[in-house]
Amino acid sequence: MKFTGIRKTCLEICRPGSGARTFFTGILVWGIGMGCFNAVFHNFVVDEYHINGFDRGVLEFMREIPGVLLVAVLALLSRFSDWRVLRIGTIVSILAAGLLMFSVPWAGAVALIAFWSLGEHTVMPVRQSLSLMLAKDGKGGESLGFMTSMMNAGTVAGSLIAAAVFFFGPRLFDGIAARTLYDAVFVVVIALLGASVIFSMRKAEPGERMRRRPKFYFRRKYSKFYALELFYGARKQVFFTFGPFVLINAYGLETRHVAVLFAVSAFLTALWGGRLVGRLVDRWGYRNVMIWDTVVLAGVCLLYGFSKDLFPTSVALAVVCVNYILDAILSNCSIATNLYARTLSDSQEELSATLSSGISVNHVVTVFYALLGGWIYDRFGPGILFASAAVMSLCNSAFALTVPKPGRQ
Repeated sequence: MKFTGIRKTCLEICRPGSGARTFFTGILVWGIGMGCFNAVFHNFVVDEYHINGFDRGVLEFMREIPGVLLVAVLALLSRFSDWRVLRIGTIVSILAAGLLMFSVPWAGAVALIAFWSLGEHTVMPVRQSLSLMLAKDGKGGESLGFMTSMMNAGTVAGSLIAAAVFFFGPRLFDGIAARTLYDAVFVVVIALLGASVIFSMRKAEPGERMRRRPKFYFRRKYSKFYALELFYGARKQVFFTFGPFVLINAYGLETRHVAVLFAVSAFLTALWGGRLVGRLVDRWGYRNVMIWDTVVLAGVCLLYGFSKDLFPTSVALAVVCVNYILDAILSNCSIATNLYARTLSDSQEELSATLSSGISVNHVVTVFYALLGGWIYDRFGPGILFASAAVMSLCNSAFALTVPKPGRQ
């Protein structure tokens, strides 16, 4: 009997009867919803509220606060299984998307986006820990890579849906307001996230509801993992916040253009990024991946920041778009750090708690780098800002050299 797609992959890398096919299908649907939202989010705040670089930094500061508080949030949810936490986080994001459809002042929009982020961040560590829990022995990297590929495949579809709304909407409905188009996308997001909640509903494995996640888990043996998360958080913050802002503010990309770029980026990442990186980590080793991916990333950051000074505008835009896609592919290499944490963990519950703590740690630096980045952008321009991200990338590589080789911990 021939199996294809999600079912075939689950048979190859996941334990039988673990609920992997339903989980990964839910991740795909969730990714479509997130893809729709993220494809319009950056243009939405610029078009509706006319913000500058520092305002964007303030918004990102508030958006990242839930990441800092993630350990405390998950402590409140410690009596729930990872499956239930997955549903709770998604429902929080659904509520935030619904409320964003109402006209609210800038302060209200910031609060609602932070609420959306709370749901998104709550899902992050349990999504990773469930991927590892469902995997067969020796297939953890592929499972994480496949989960990332499902998210990116969803992002492709979601970004194309958003692009279609903004491309065909004005042509089918002459004079339609941009705000109406944004609201239409939010409706699609709510429907898709609701469907992903349904996919996550399953009977618990024997004893699953009896397992408890440690409430606050910081241990000395994870000190290198926490340091790597700090460097990753600083680098990630610059690209996530100011990468699209440069495209919109410096190059004038409209919503449909940004959505198409997101779709292309996610498609190439889903096609080559997720599982390729997962296999690379499994075969080459998480340490080597942690060292070399950020060396390449430093060059990506420098080109992104200084392209407009080095090339004509049309060439610079092409270079920036290519480097945006390269950053998206390289971001998958963060699974190497998660696998490093897994080698130090003694149980699934400890791993889940450690990944949660790691997200909080990397968000400690991101919240402050958001404000600093906004100030640097307005004062010195994107070149200096992305140069600082390149420095953080090289620091990440240097610190990864101190991680013991597999088998020597």
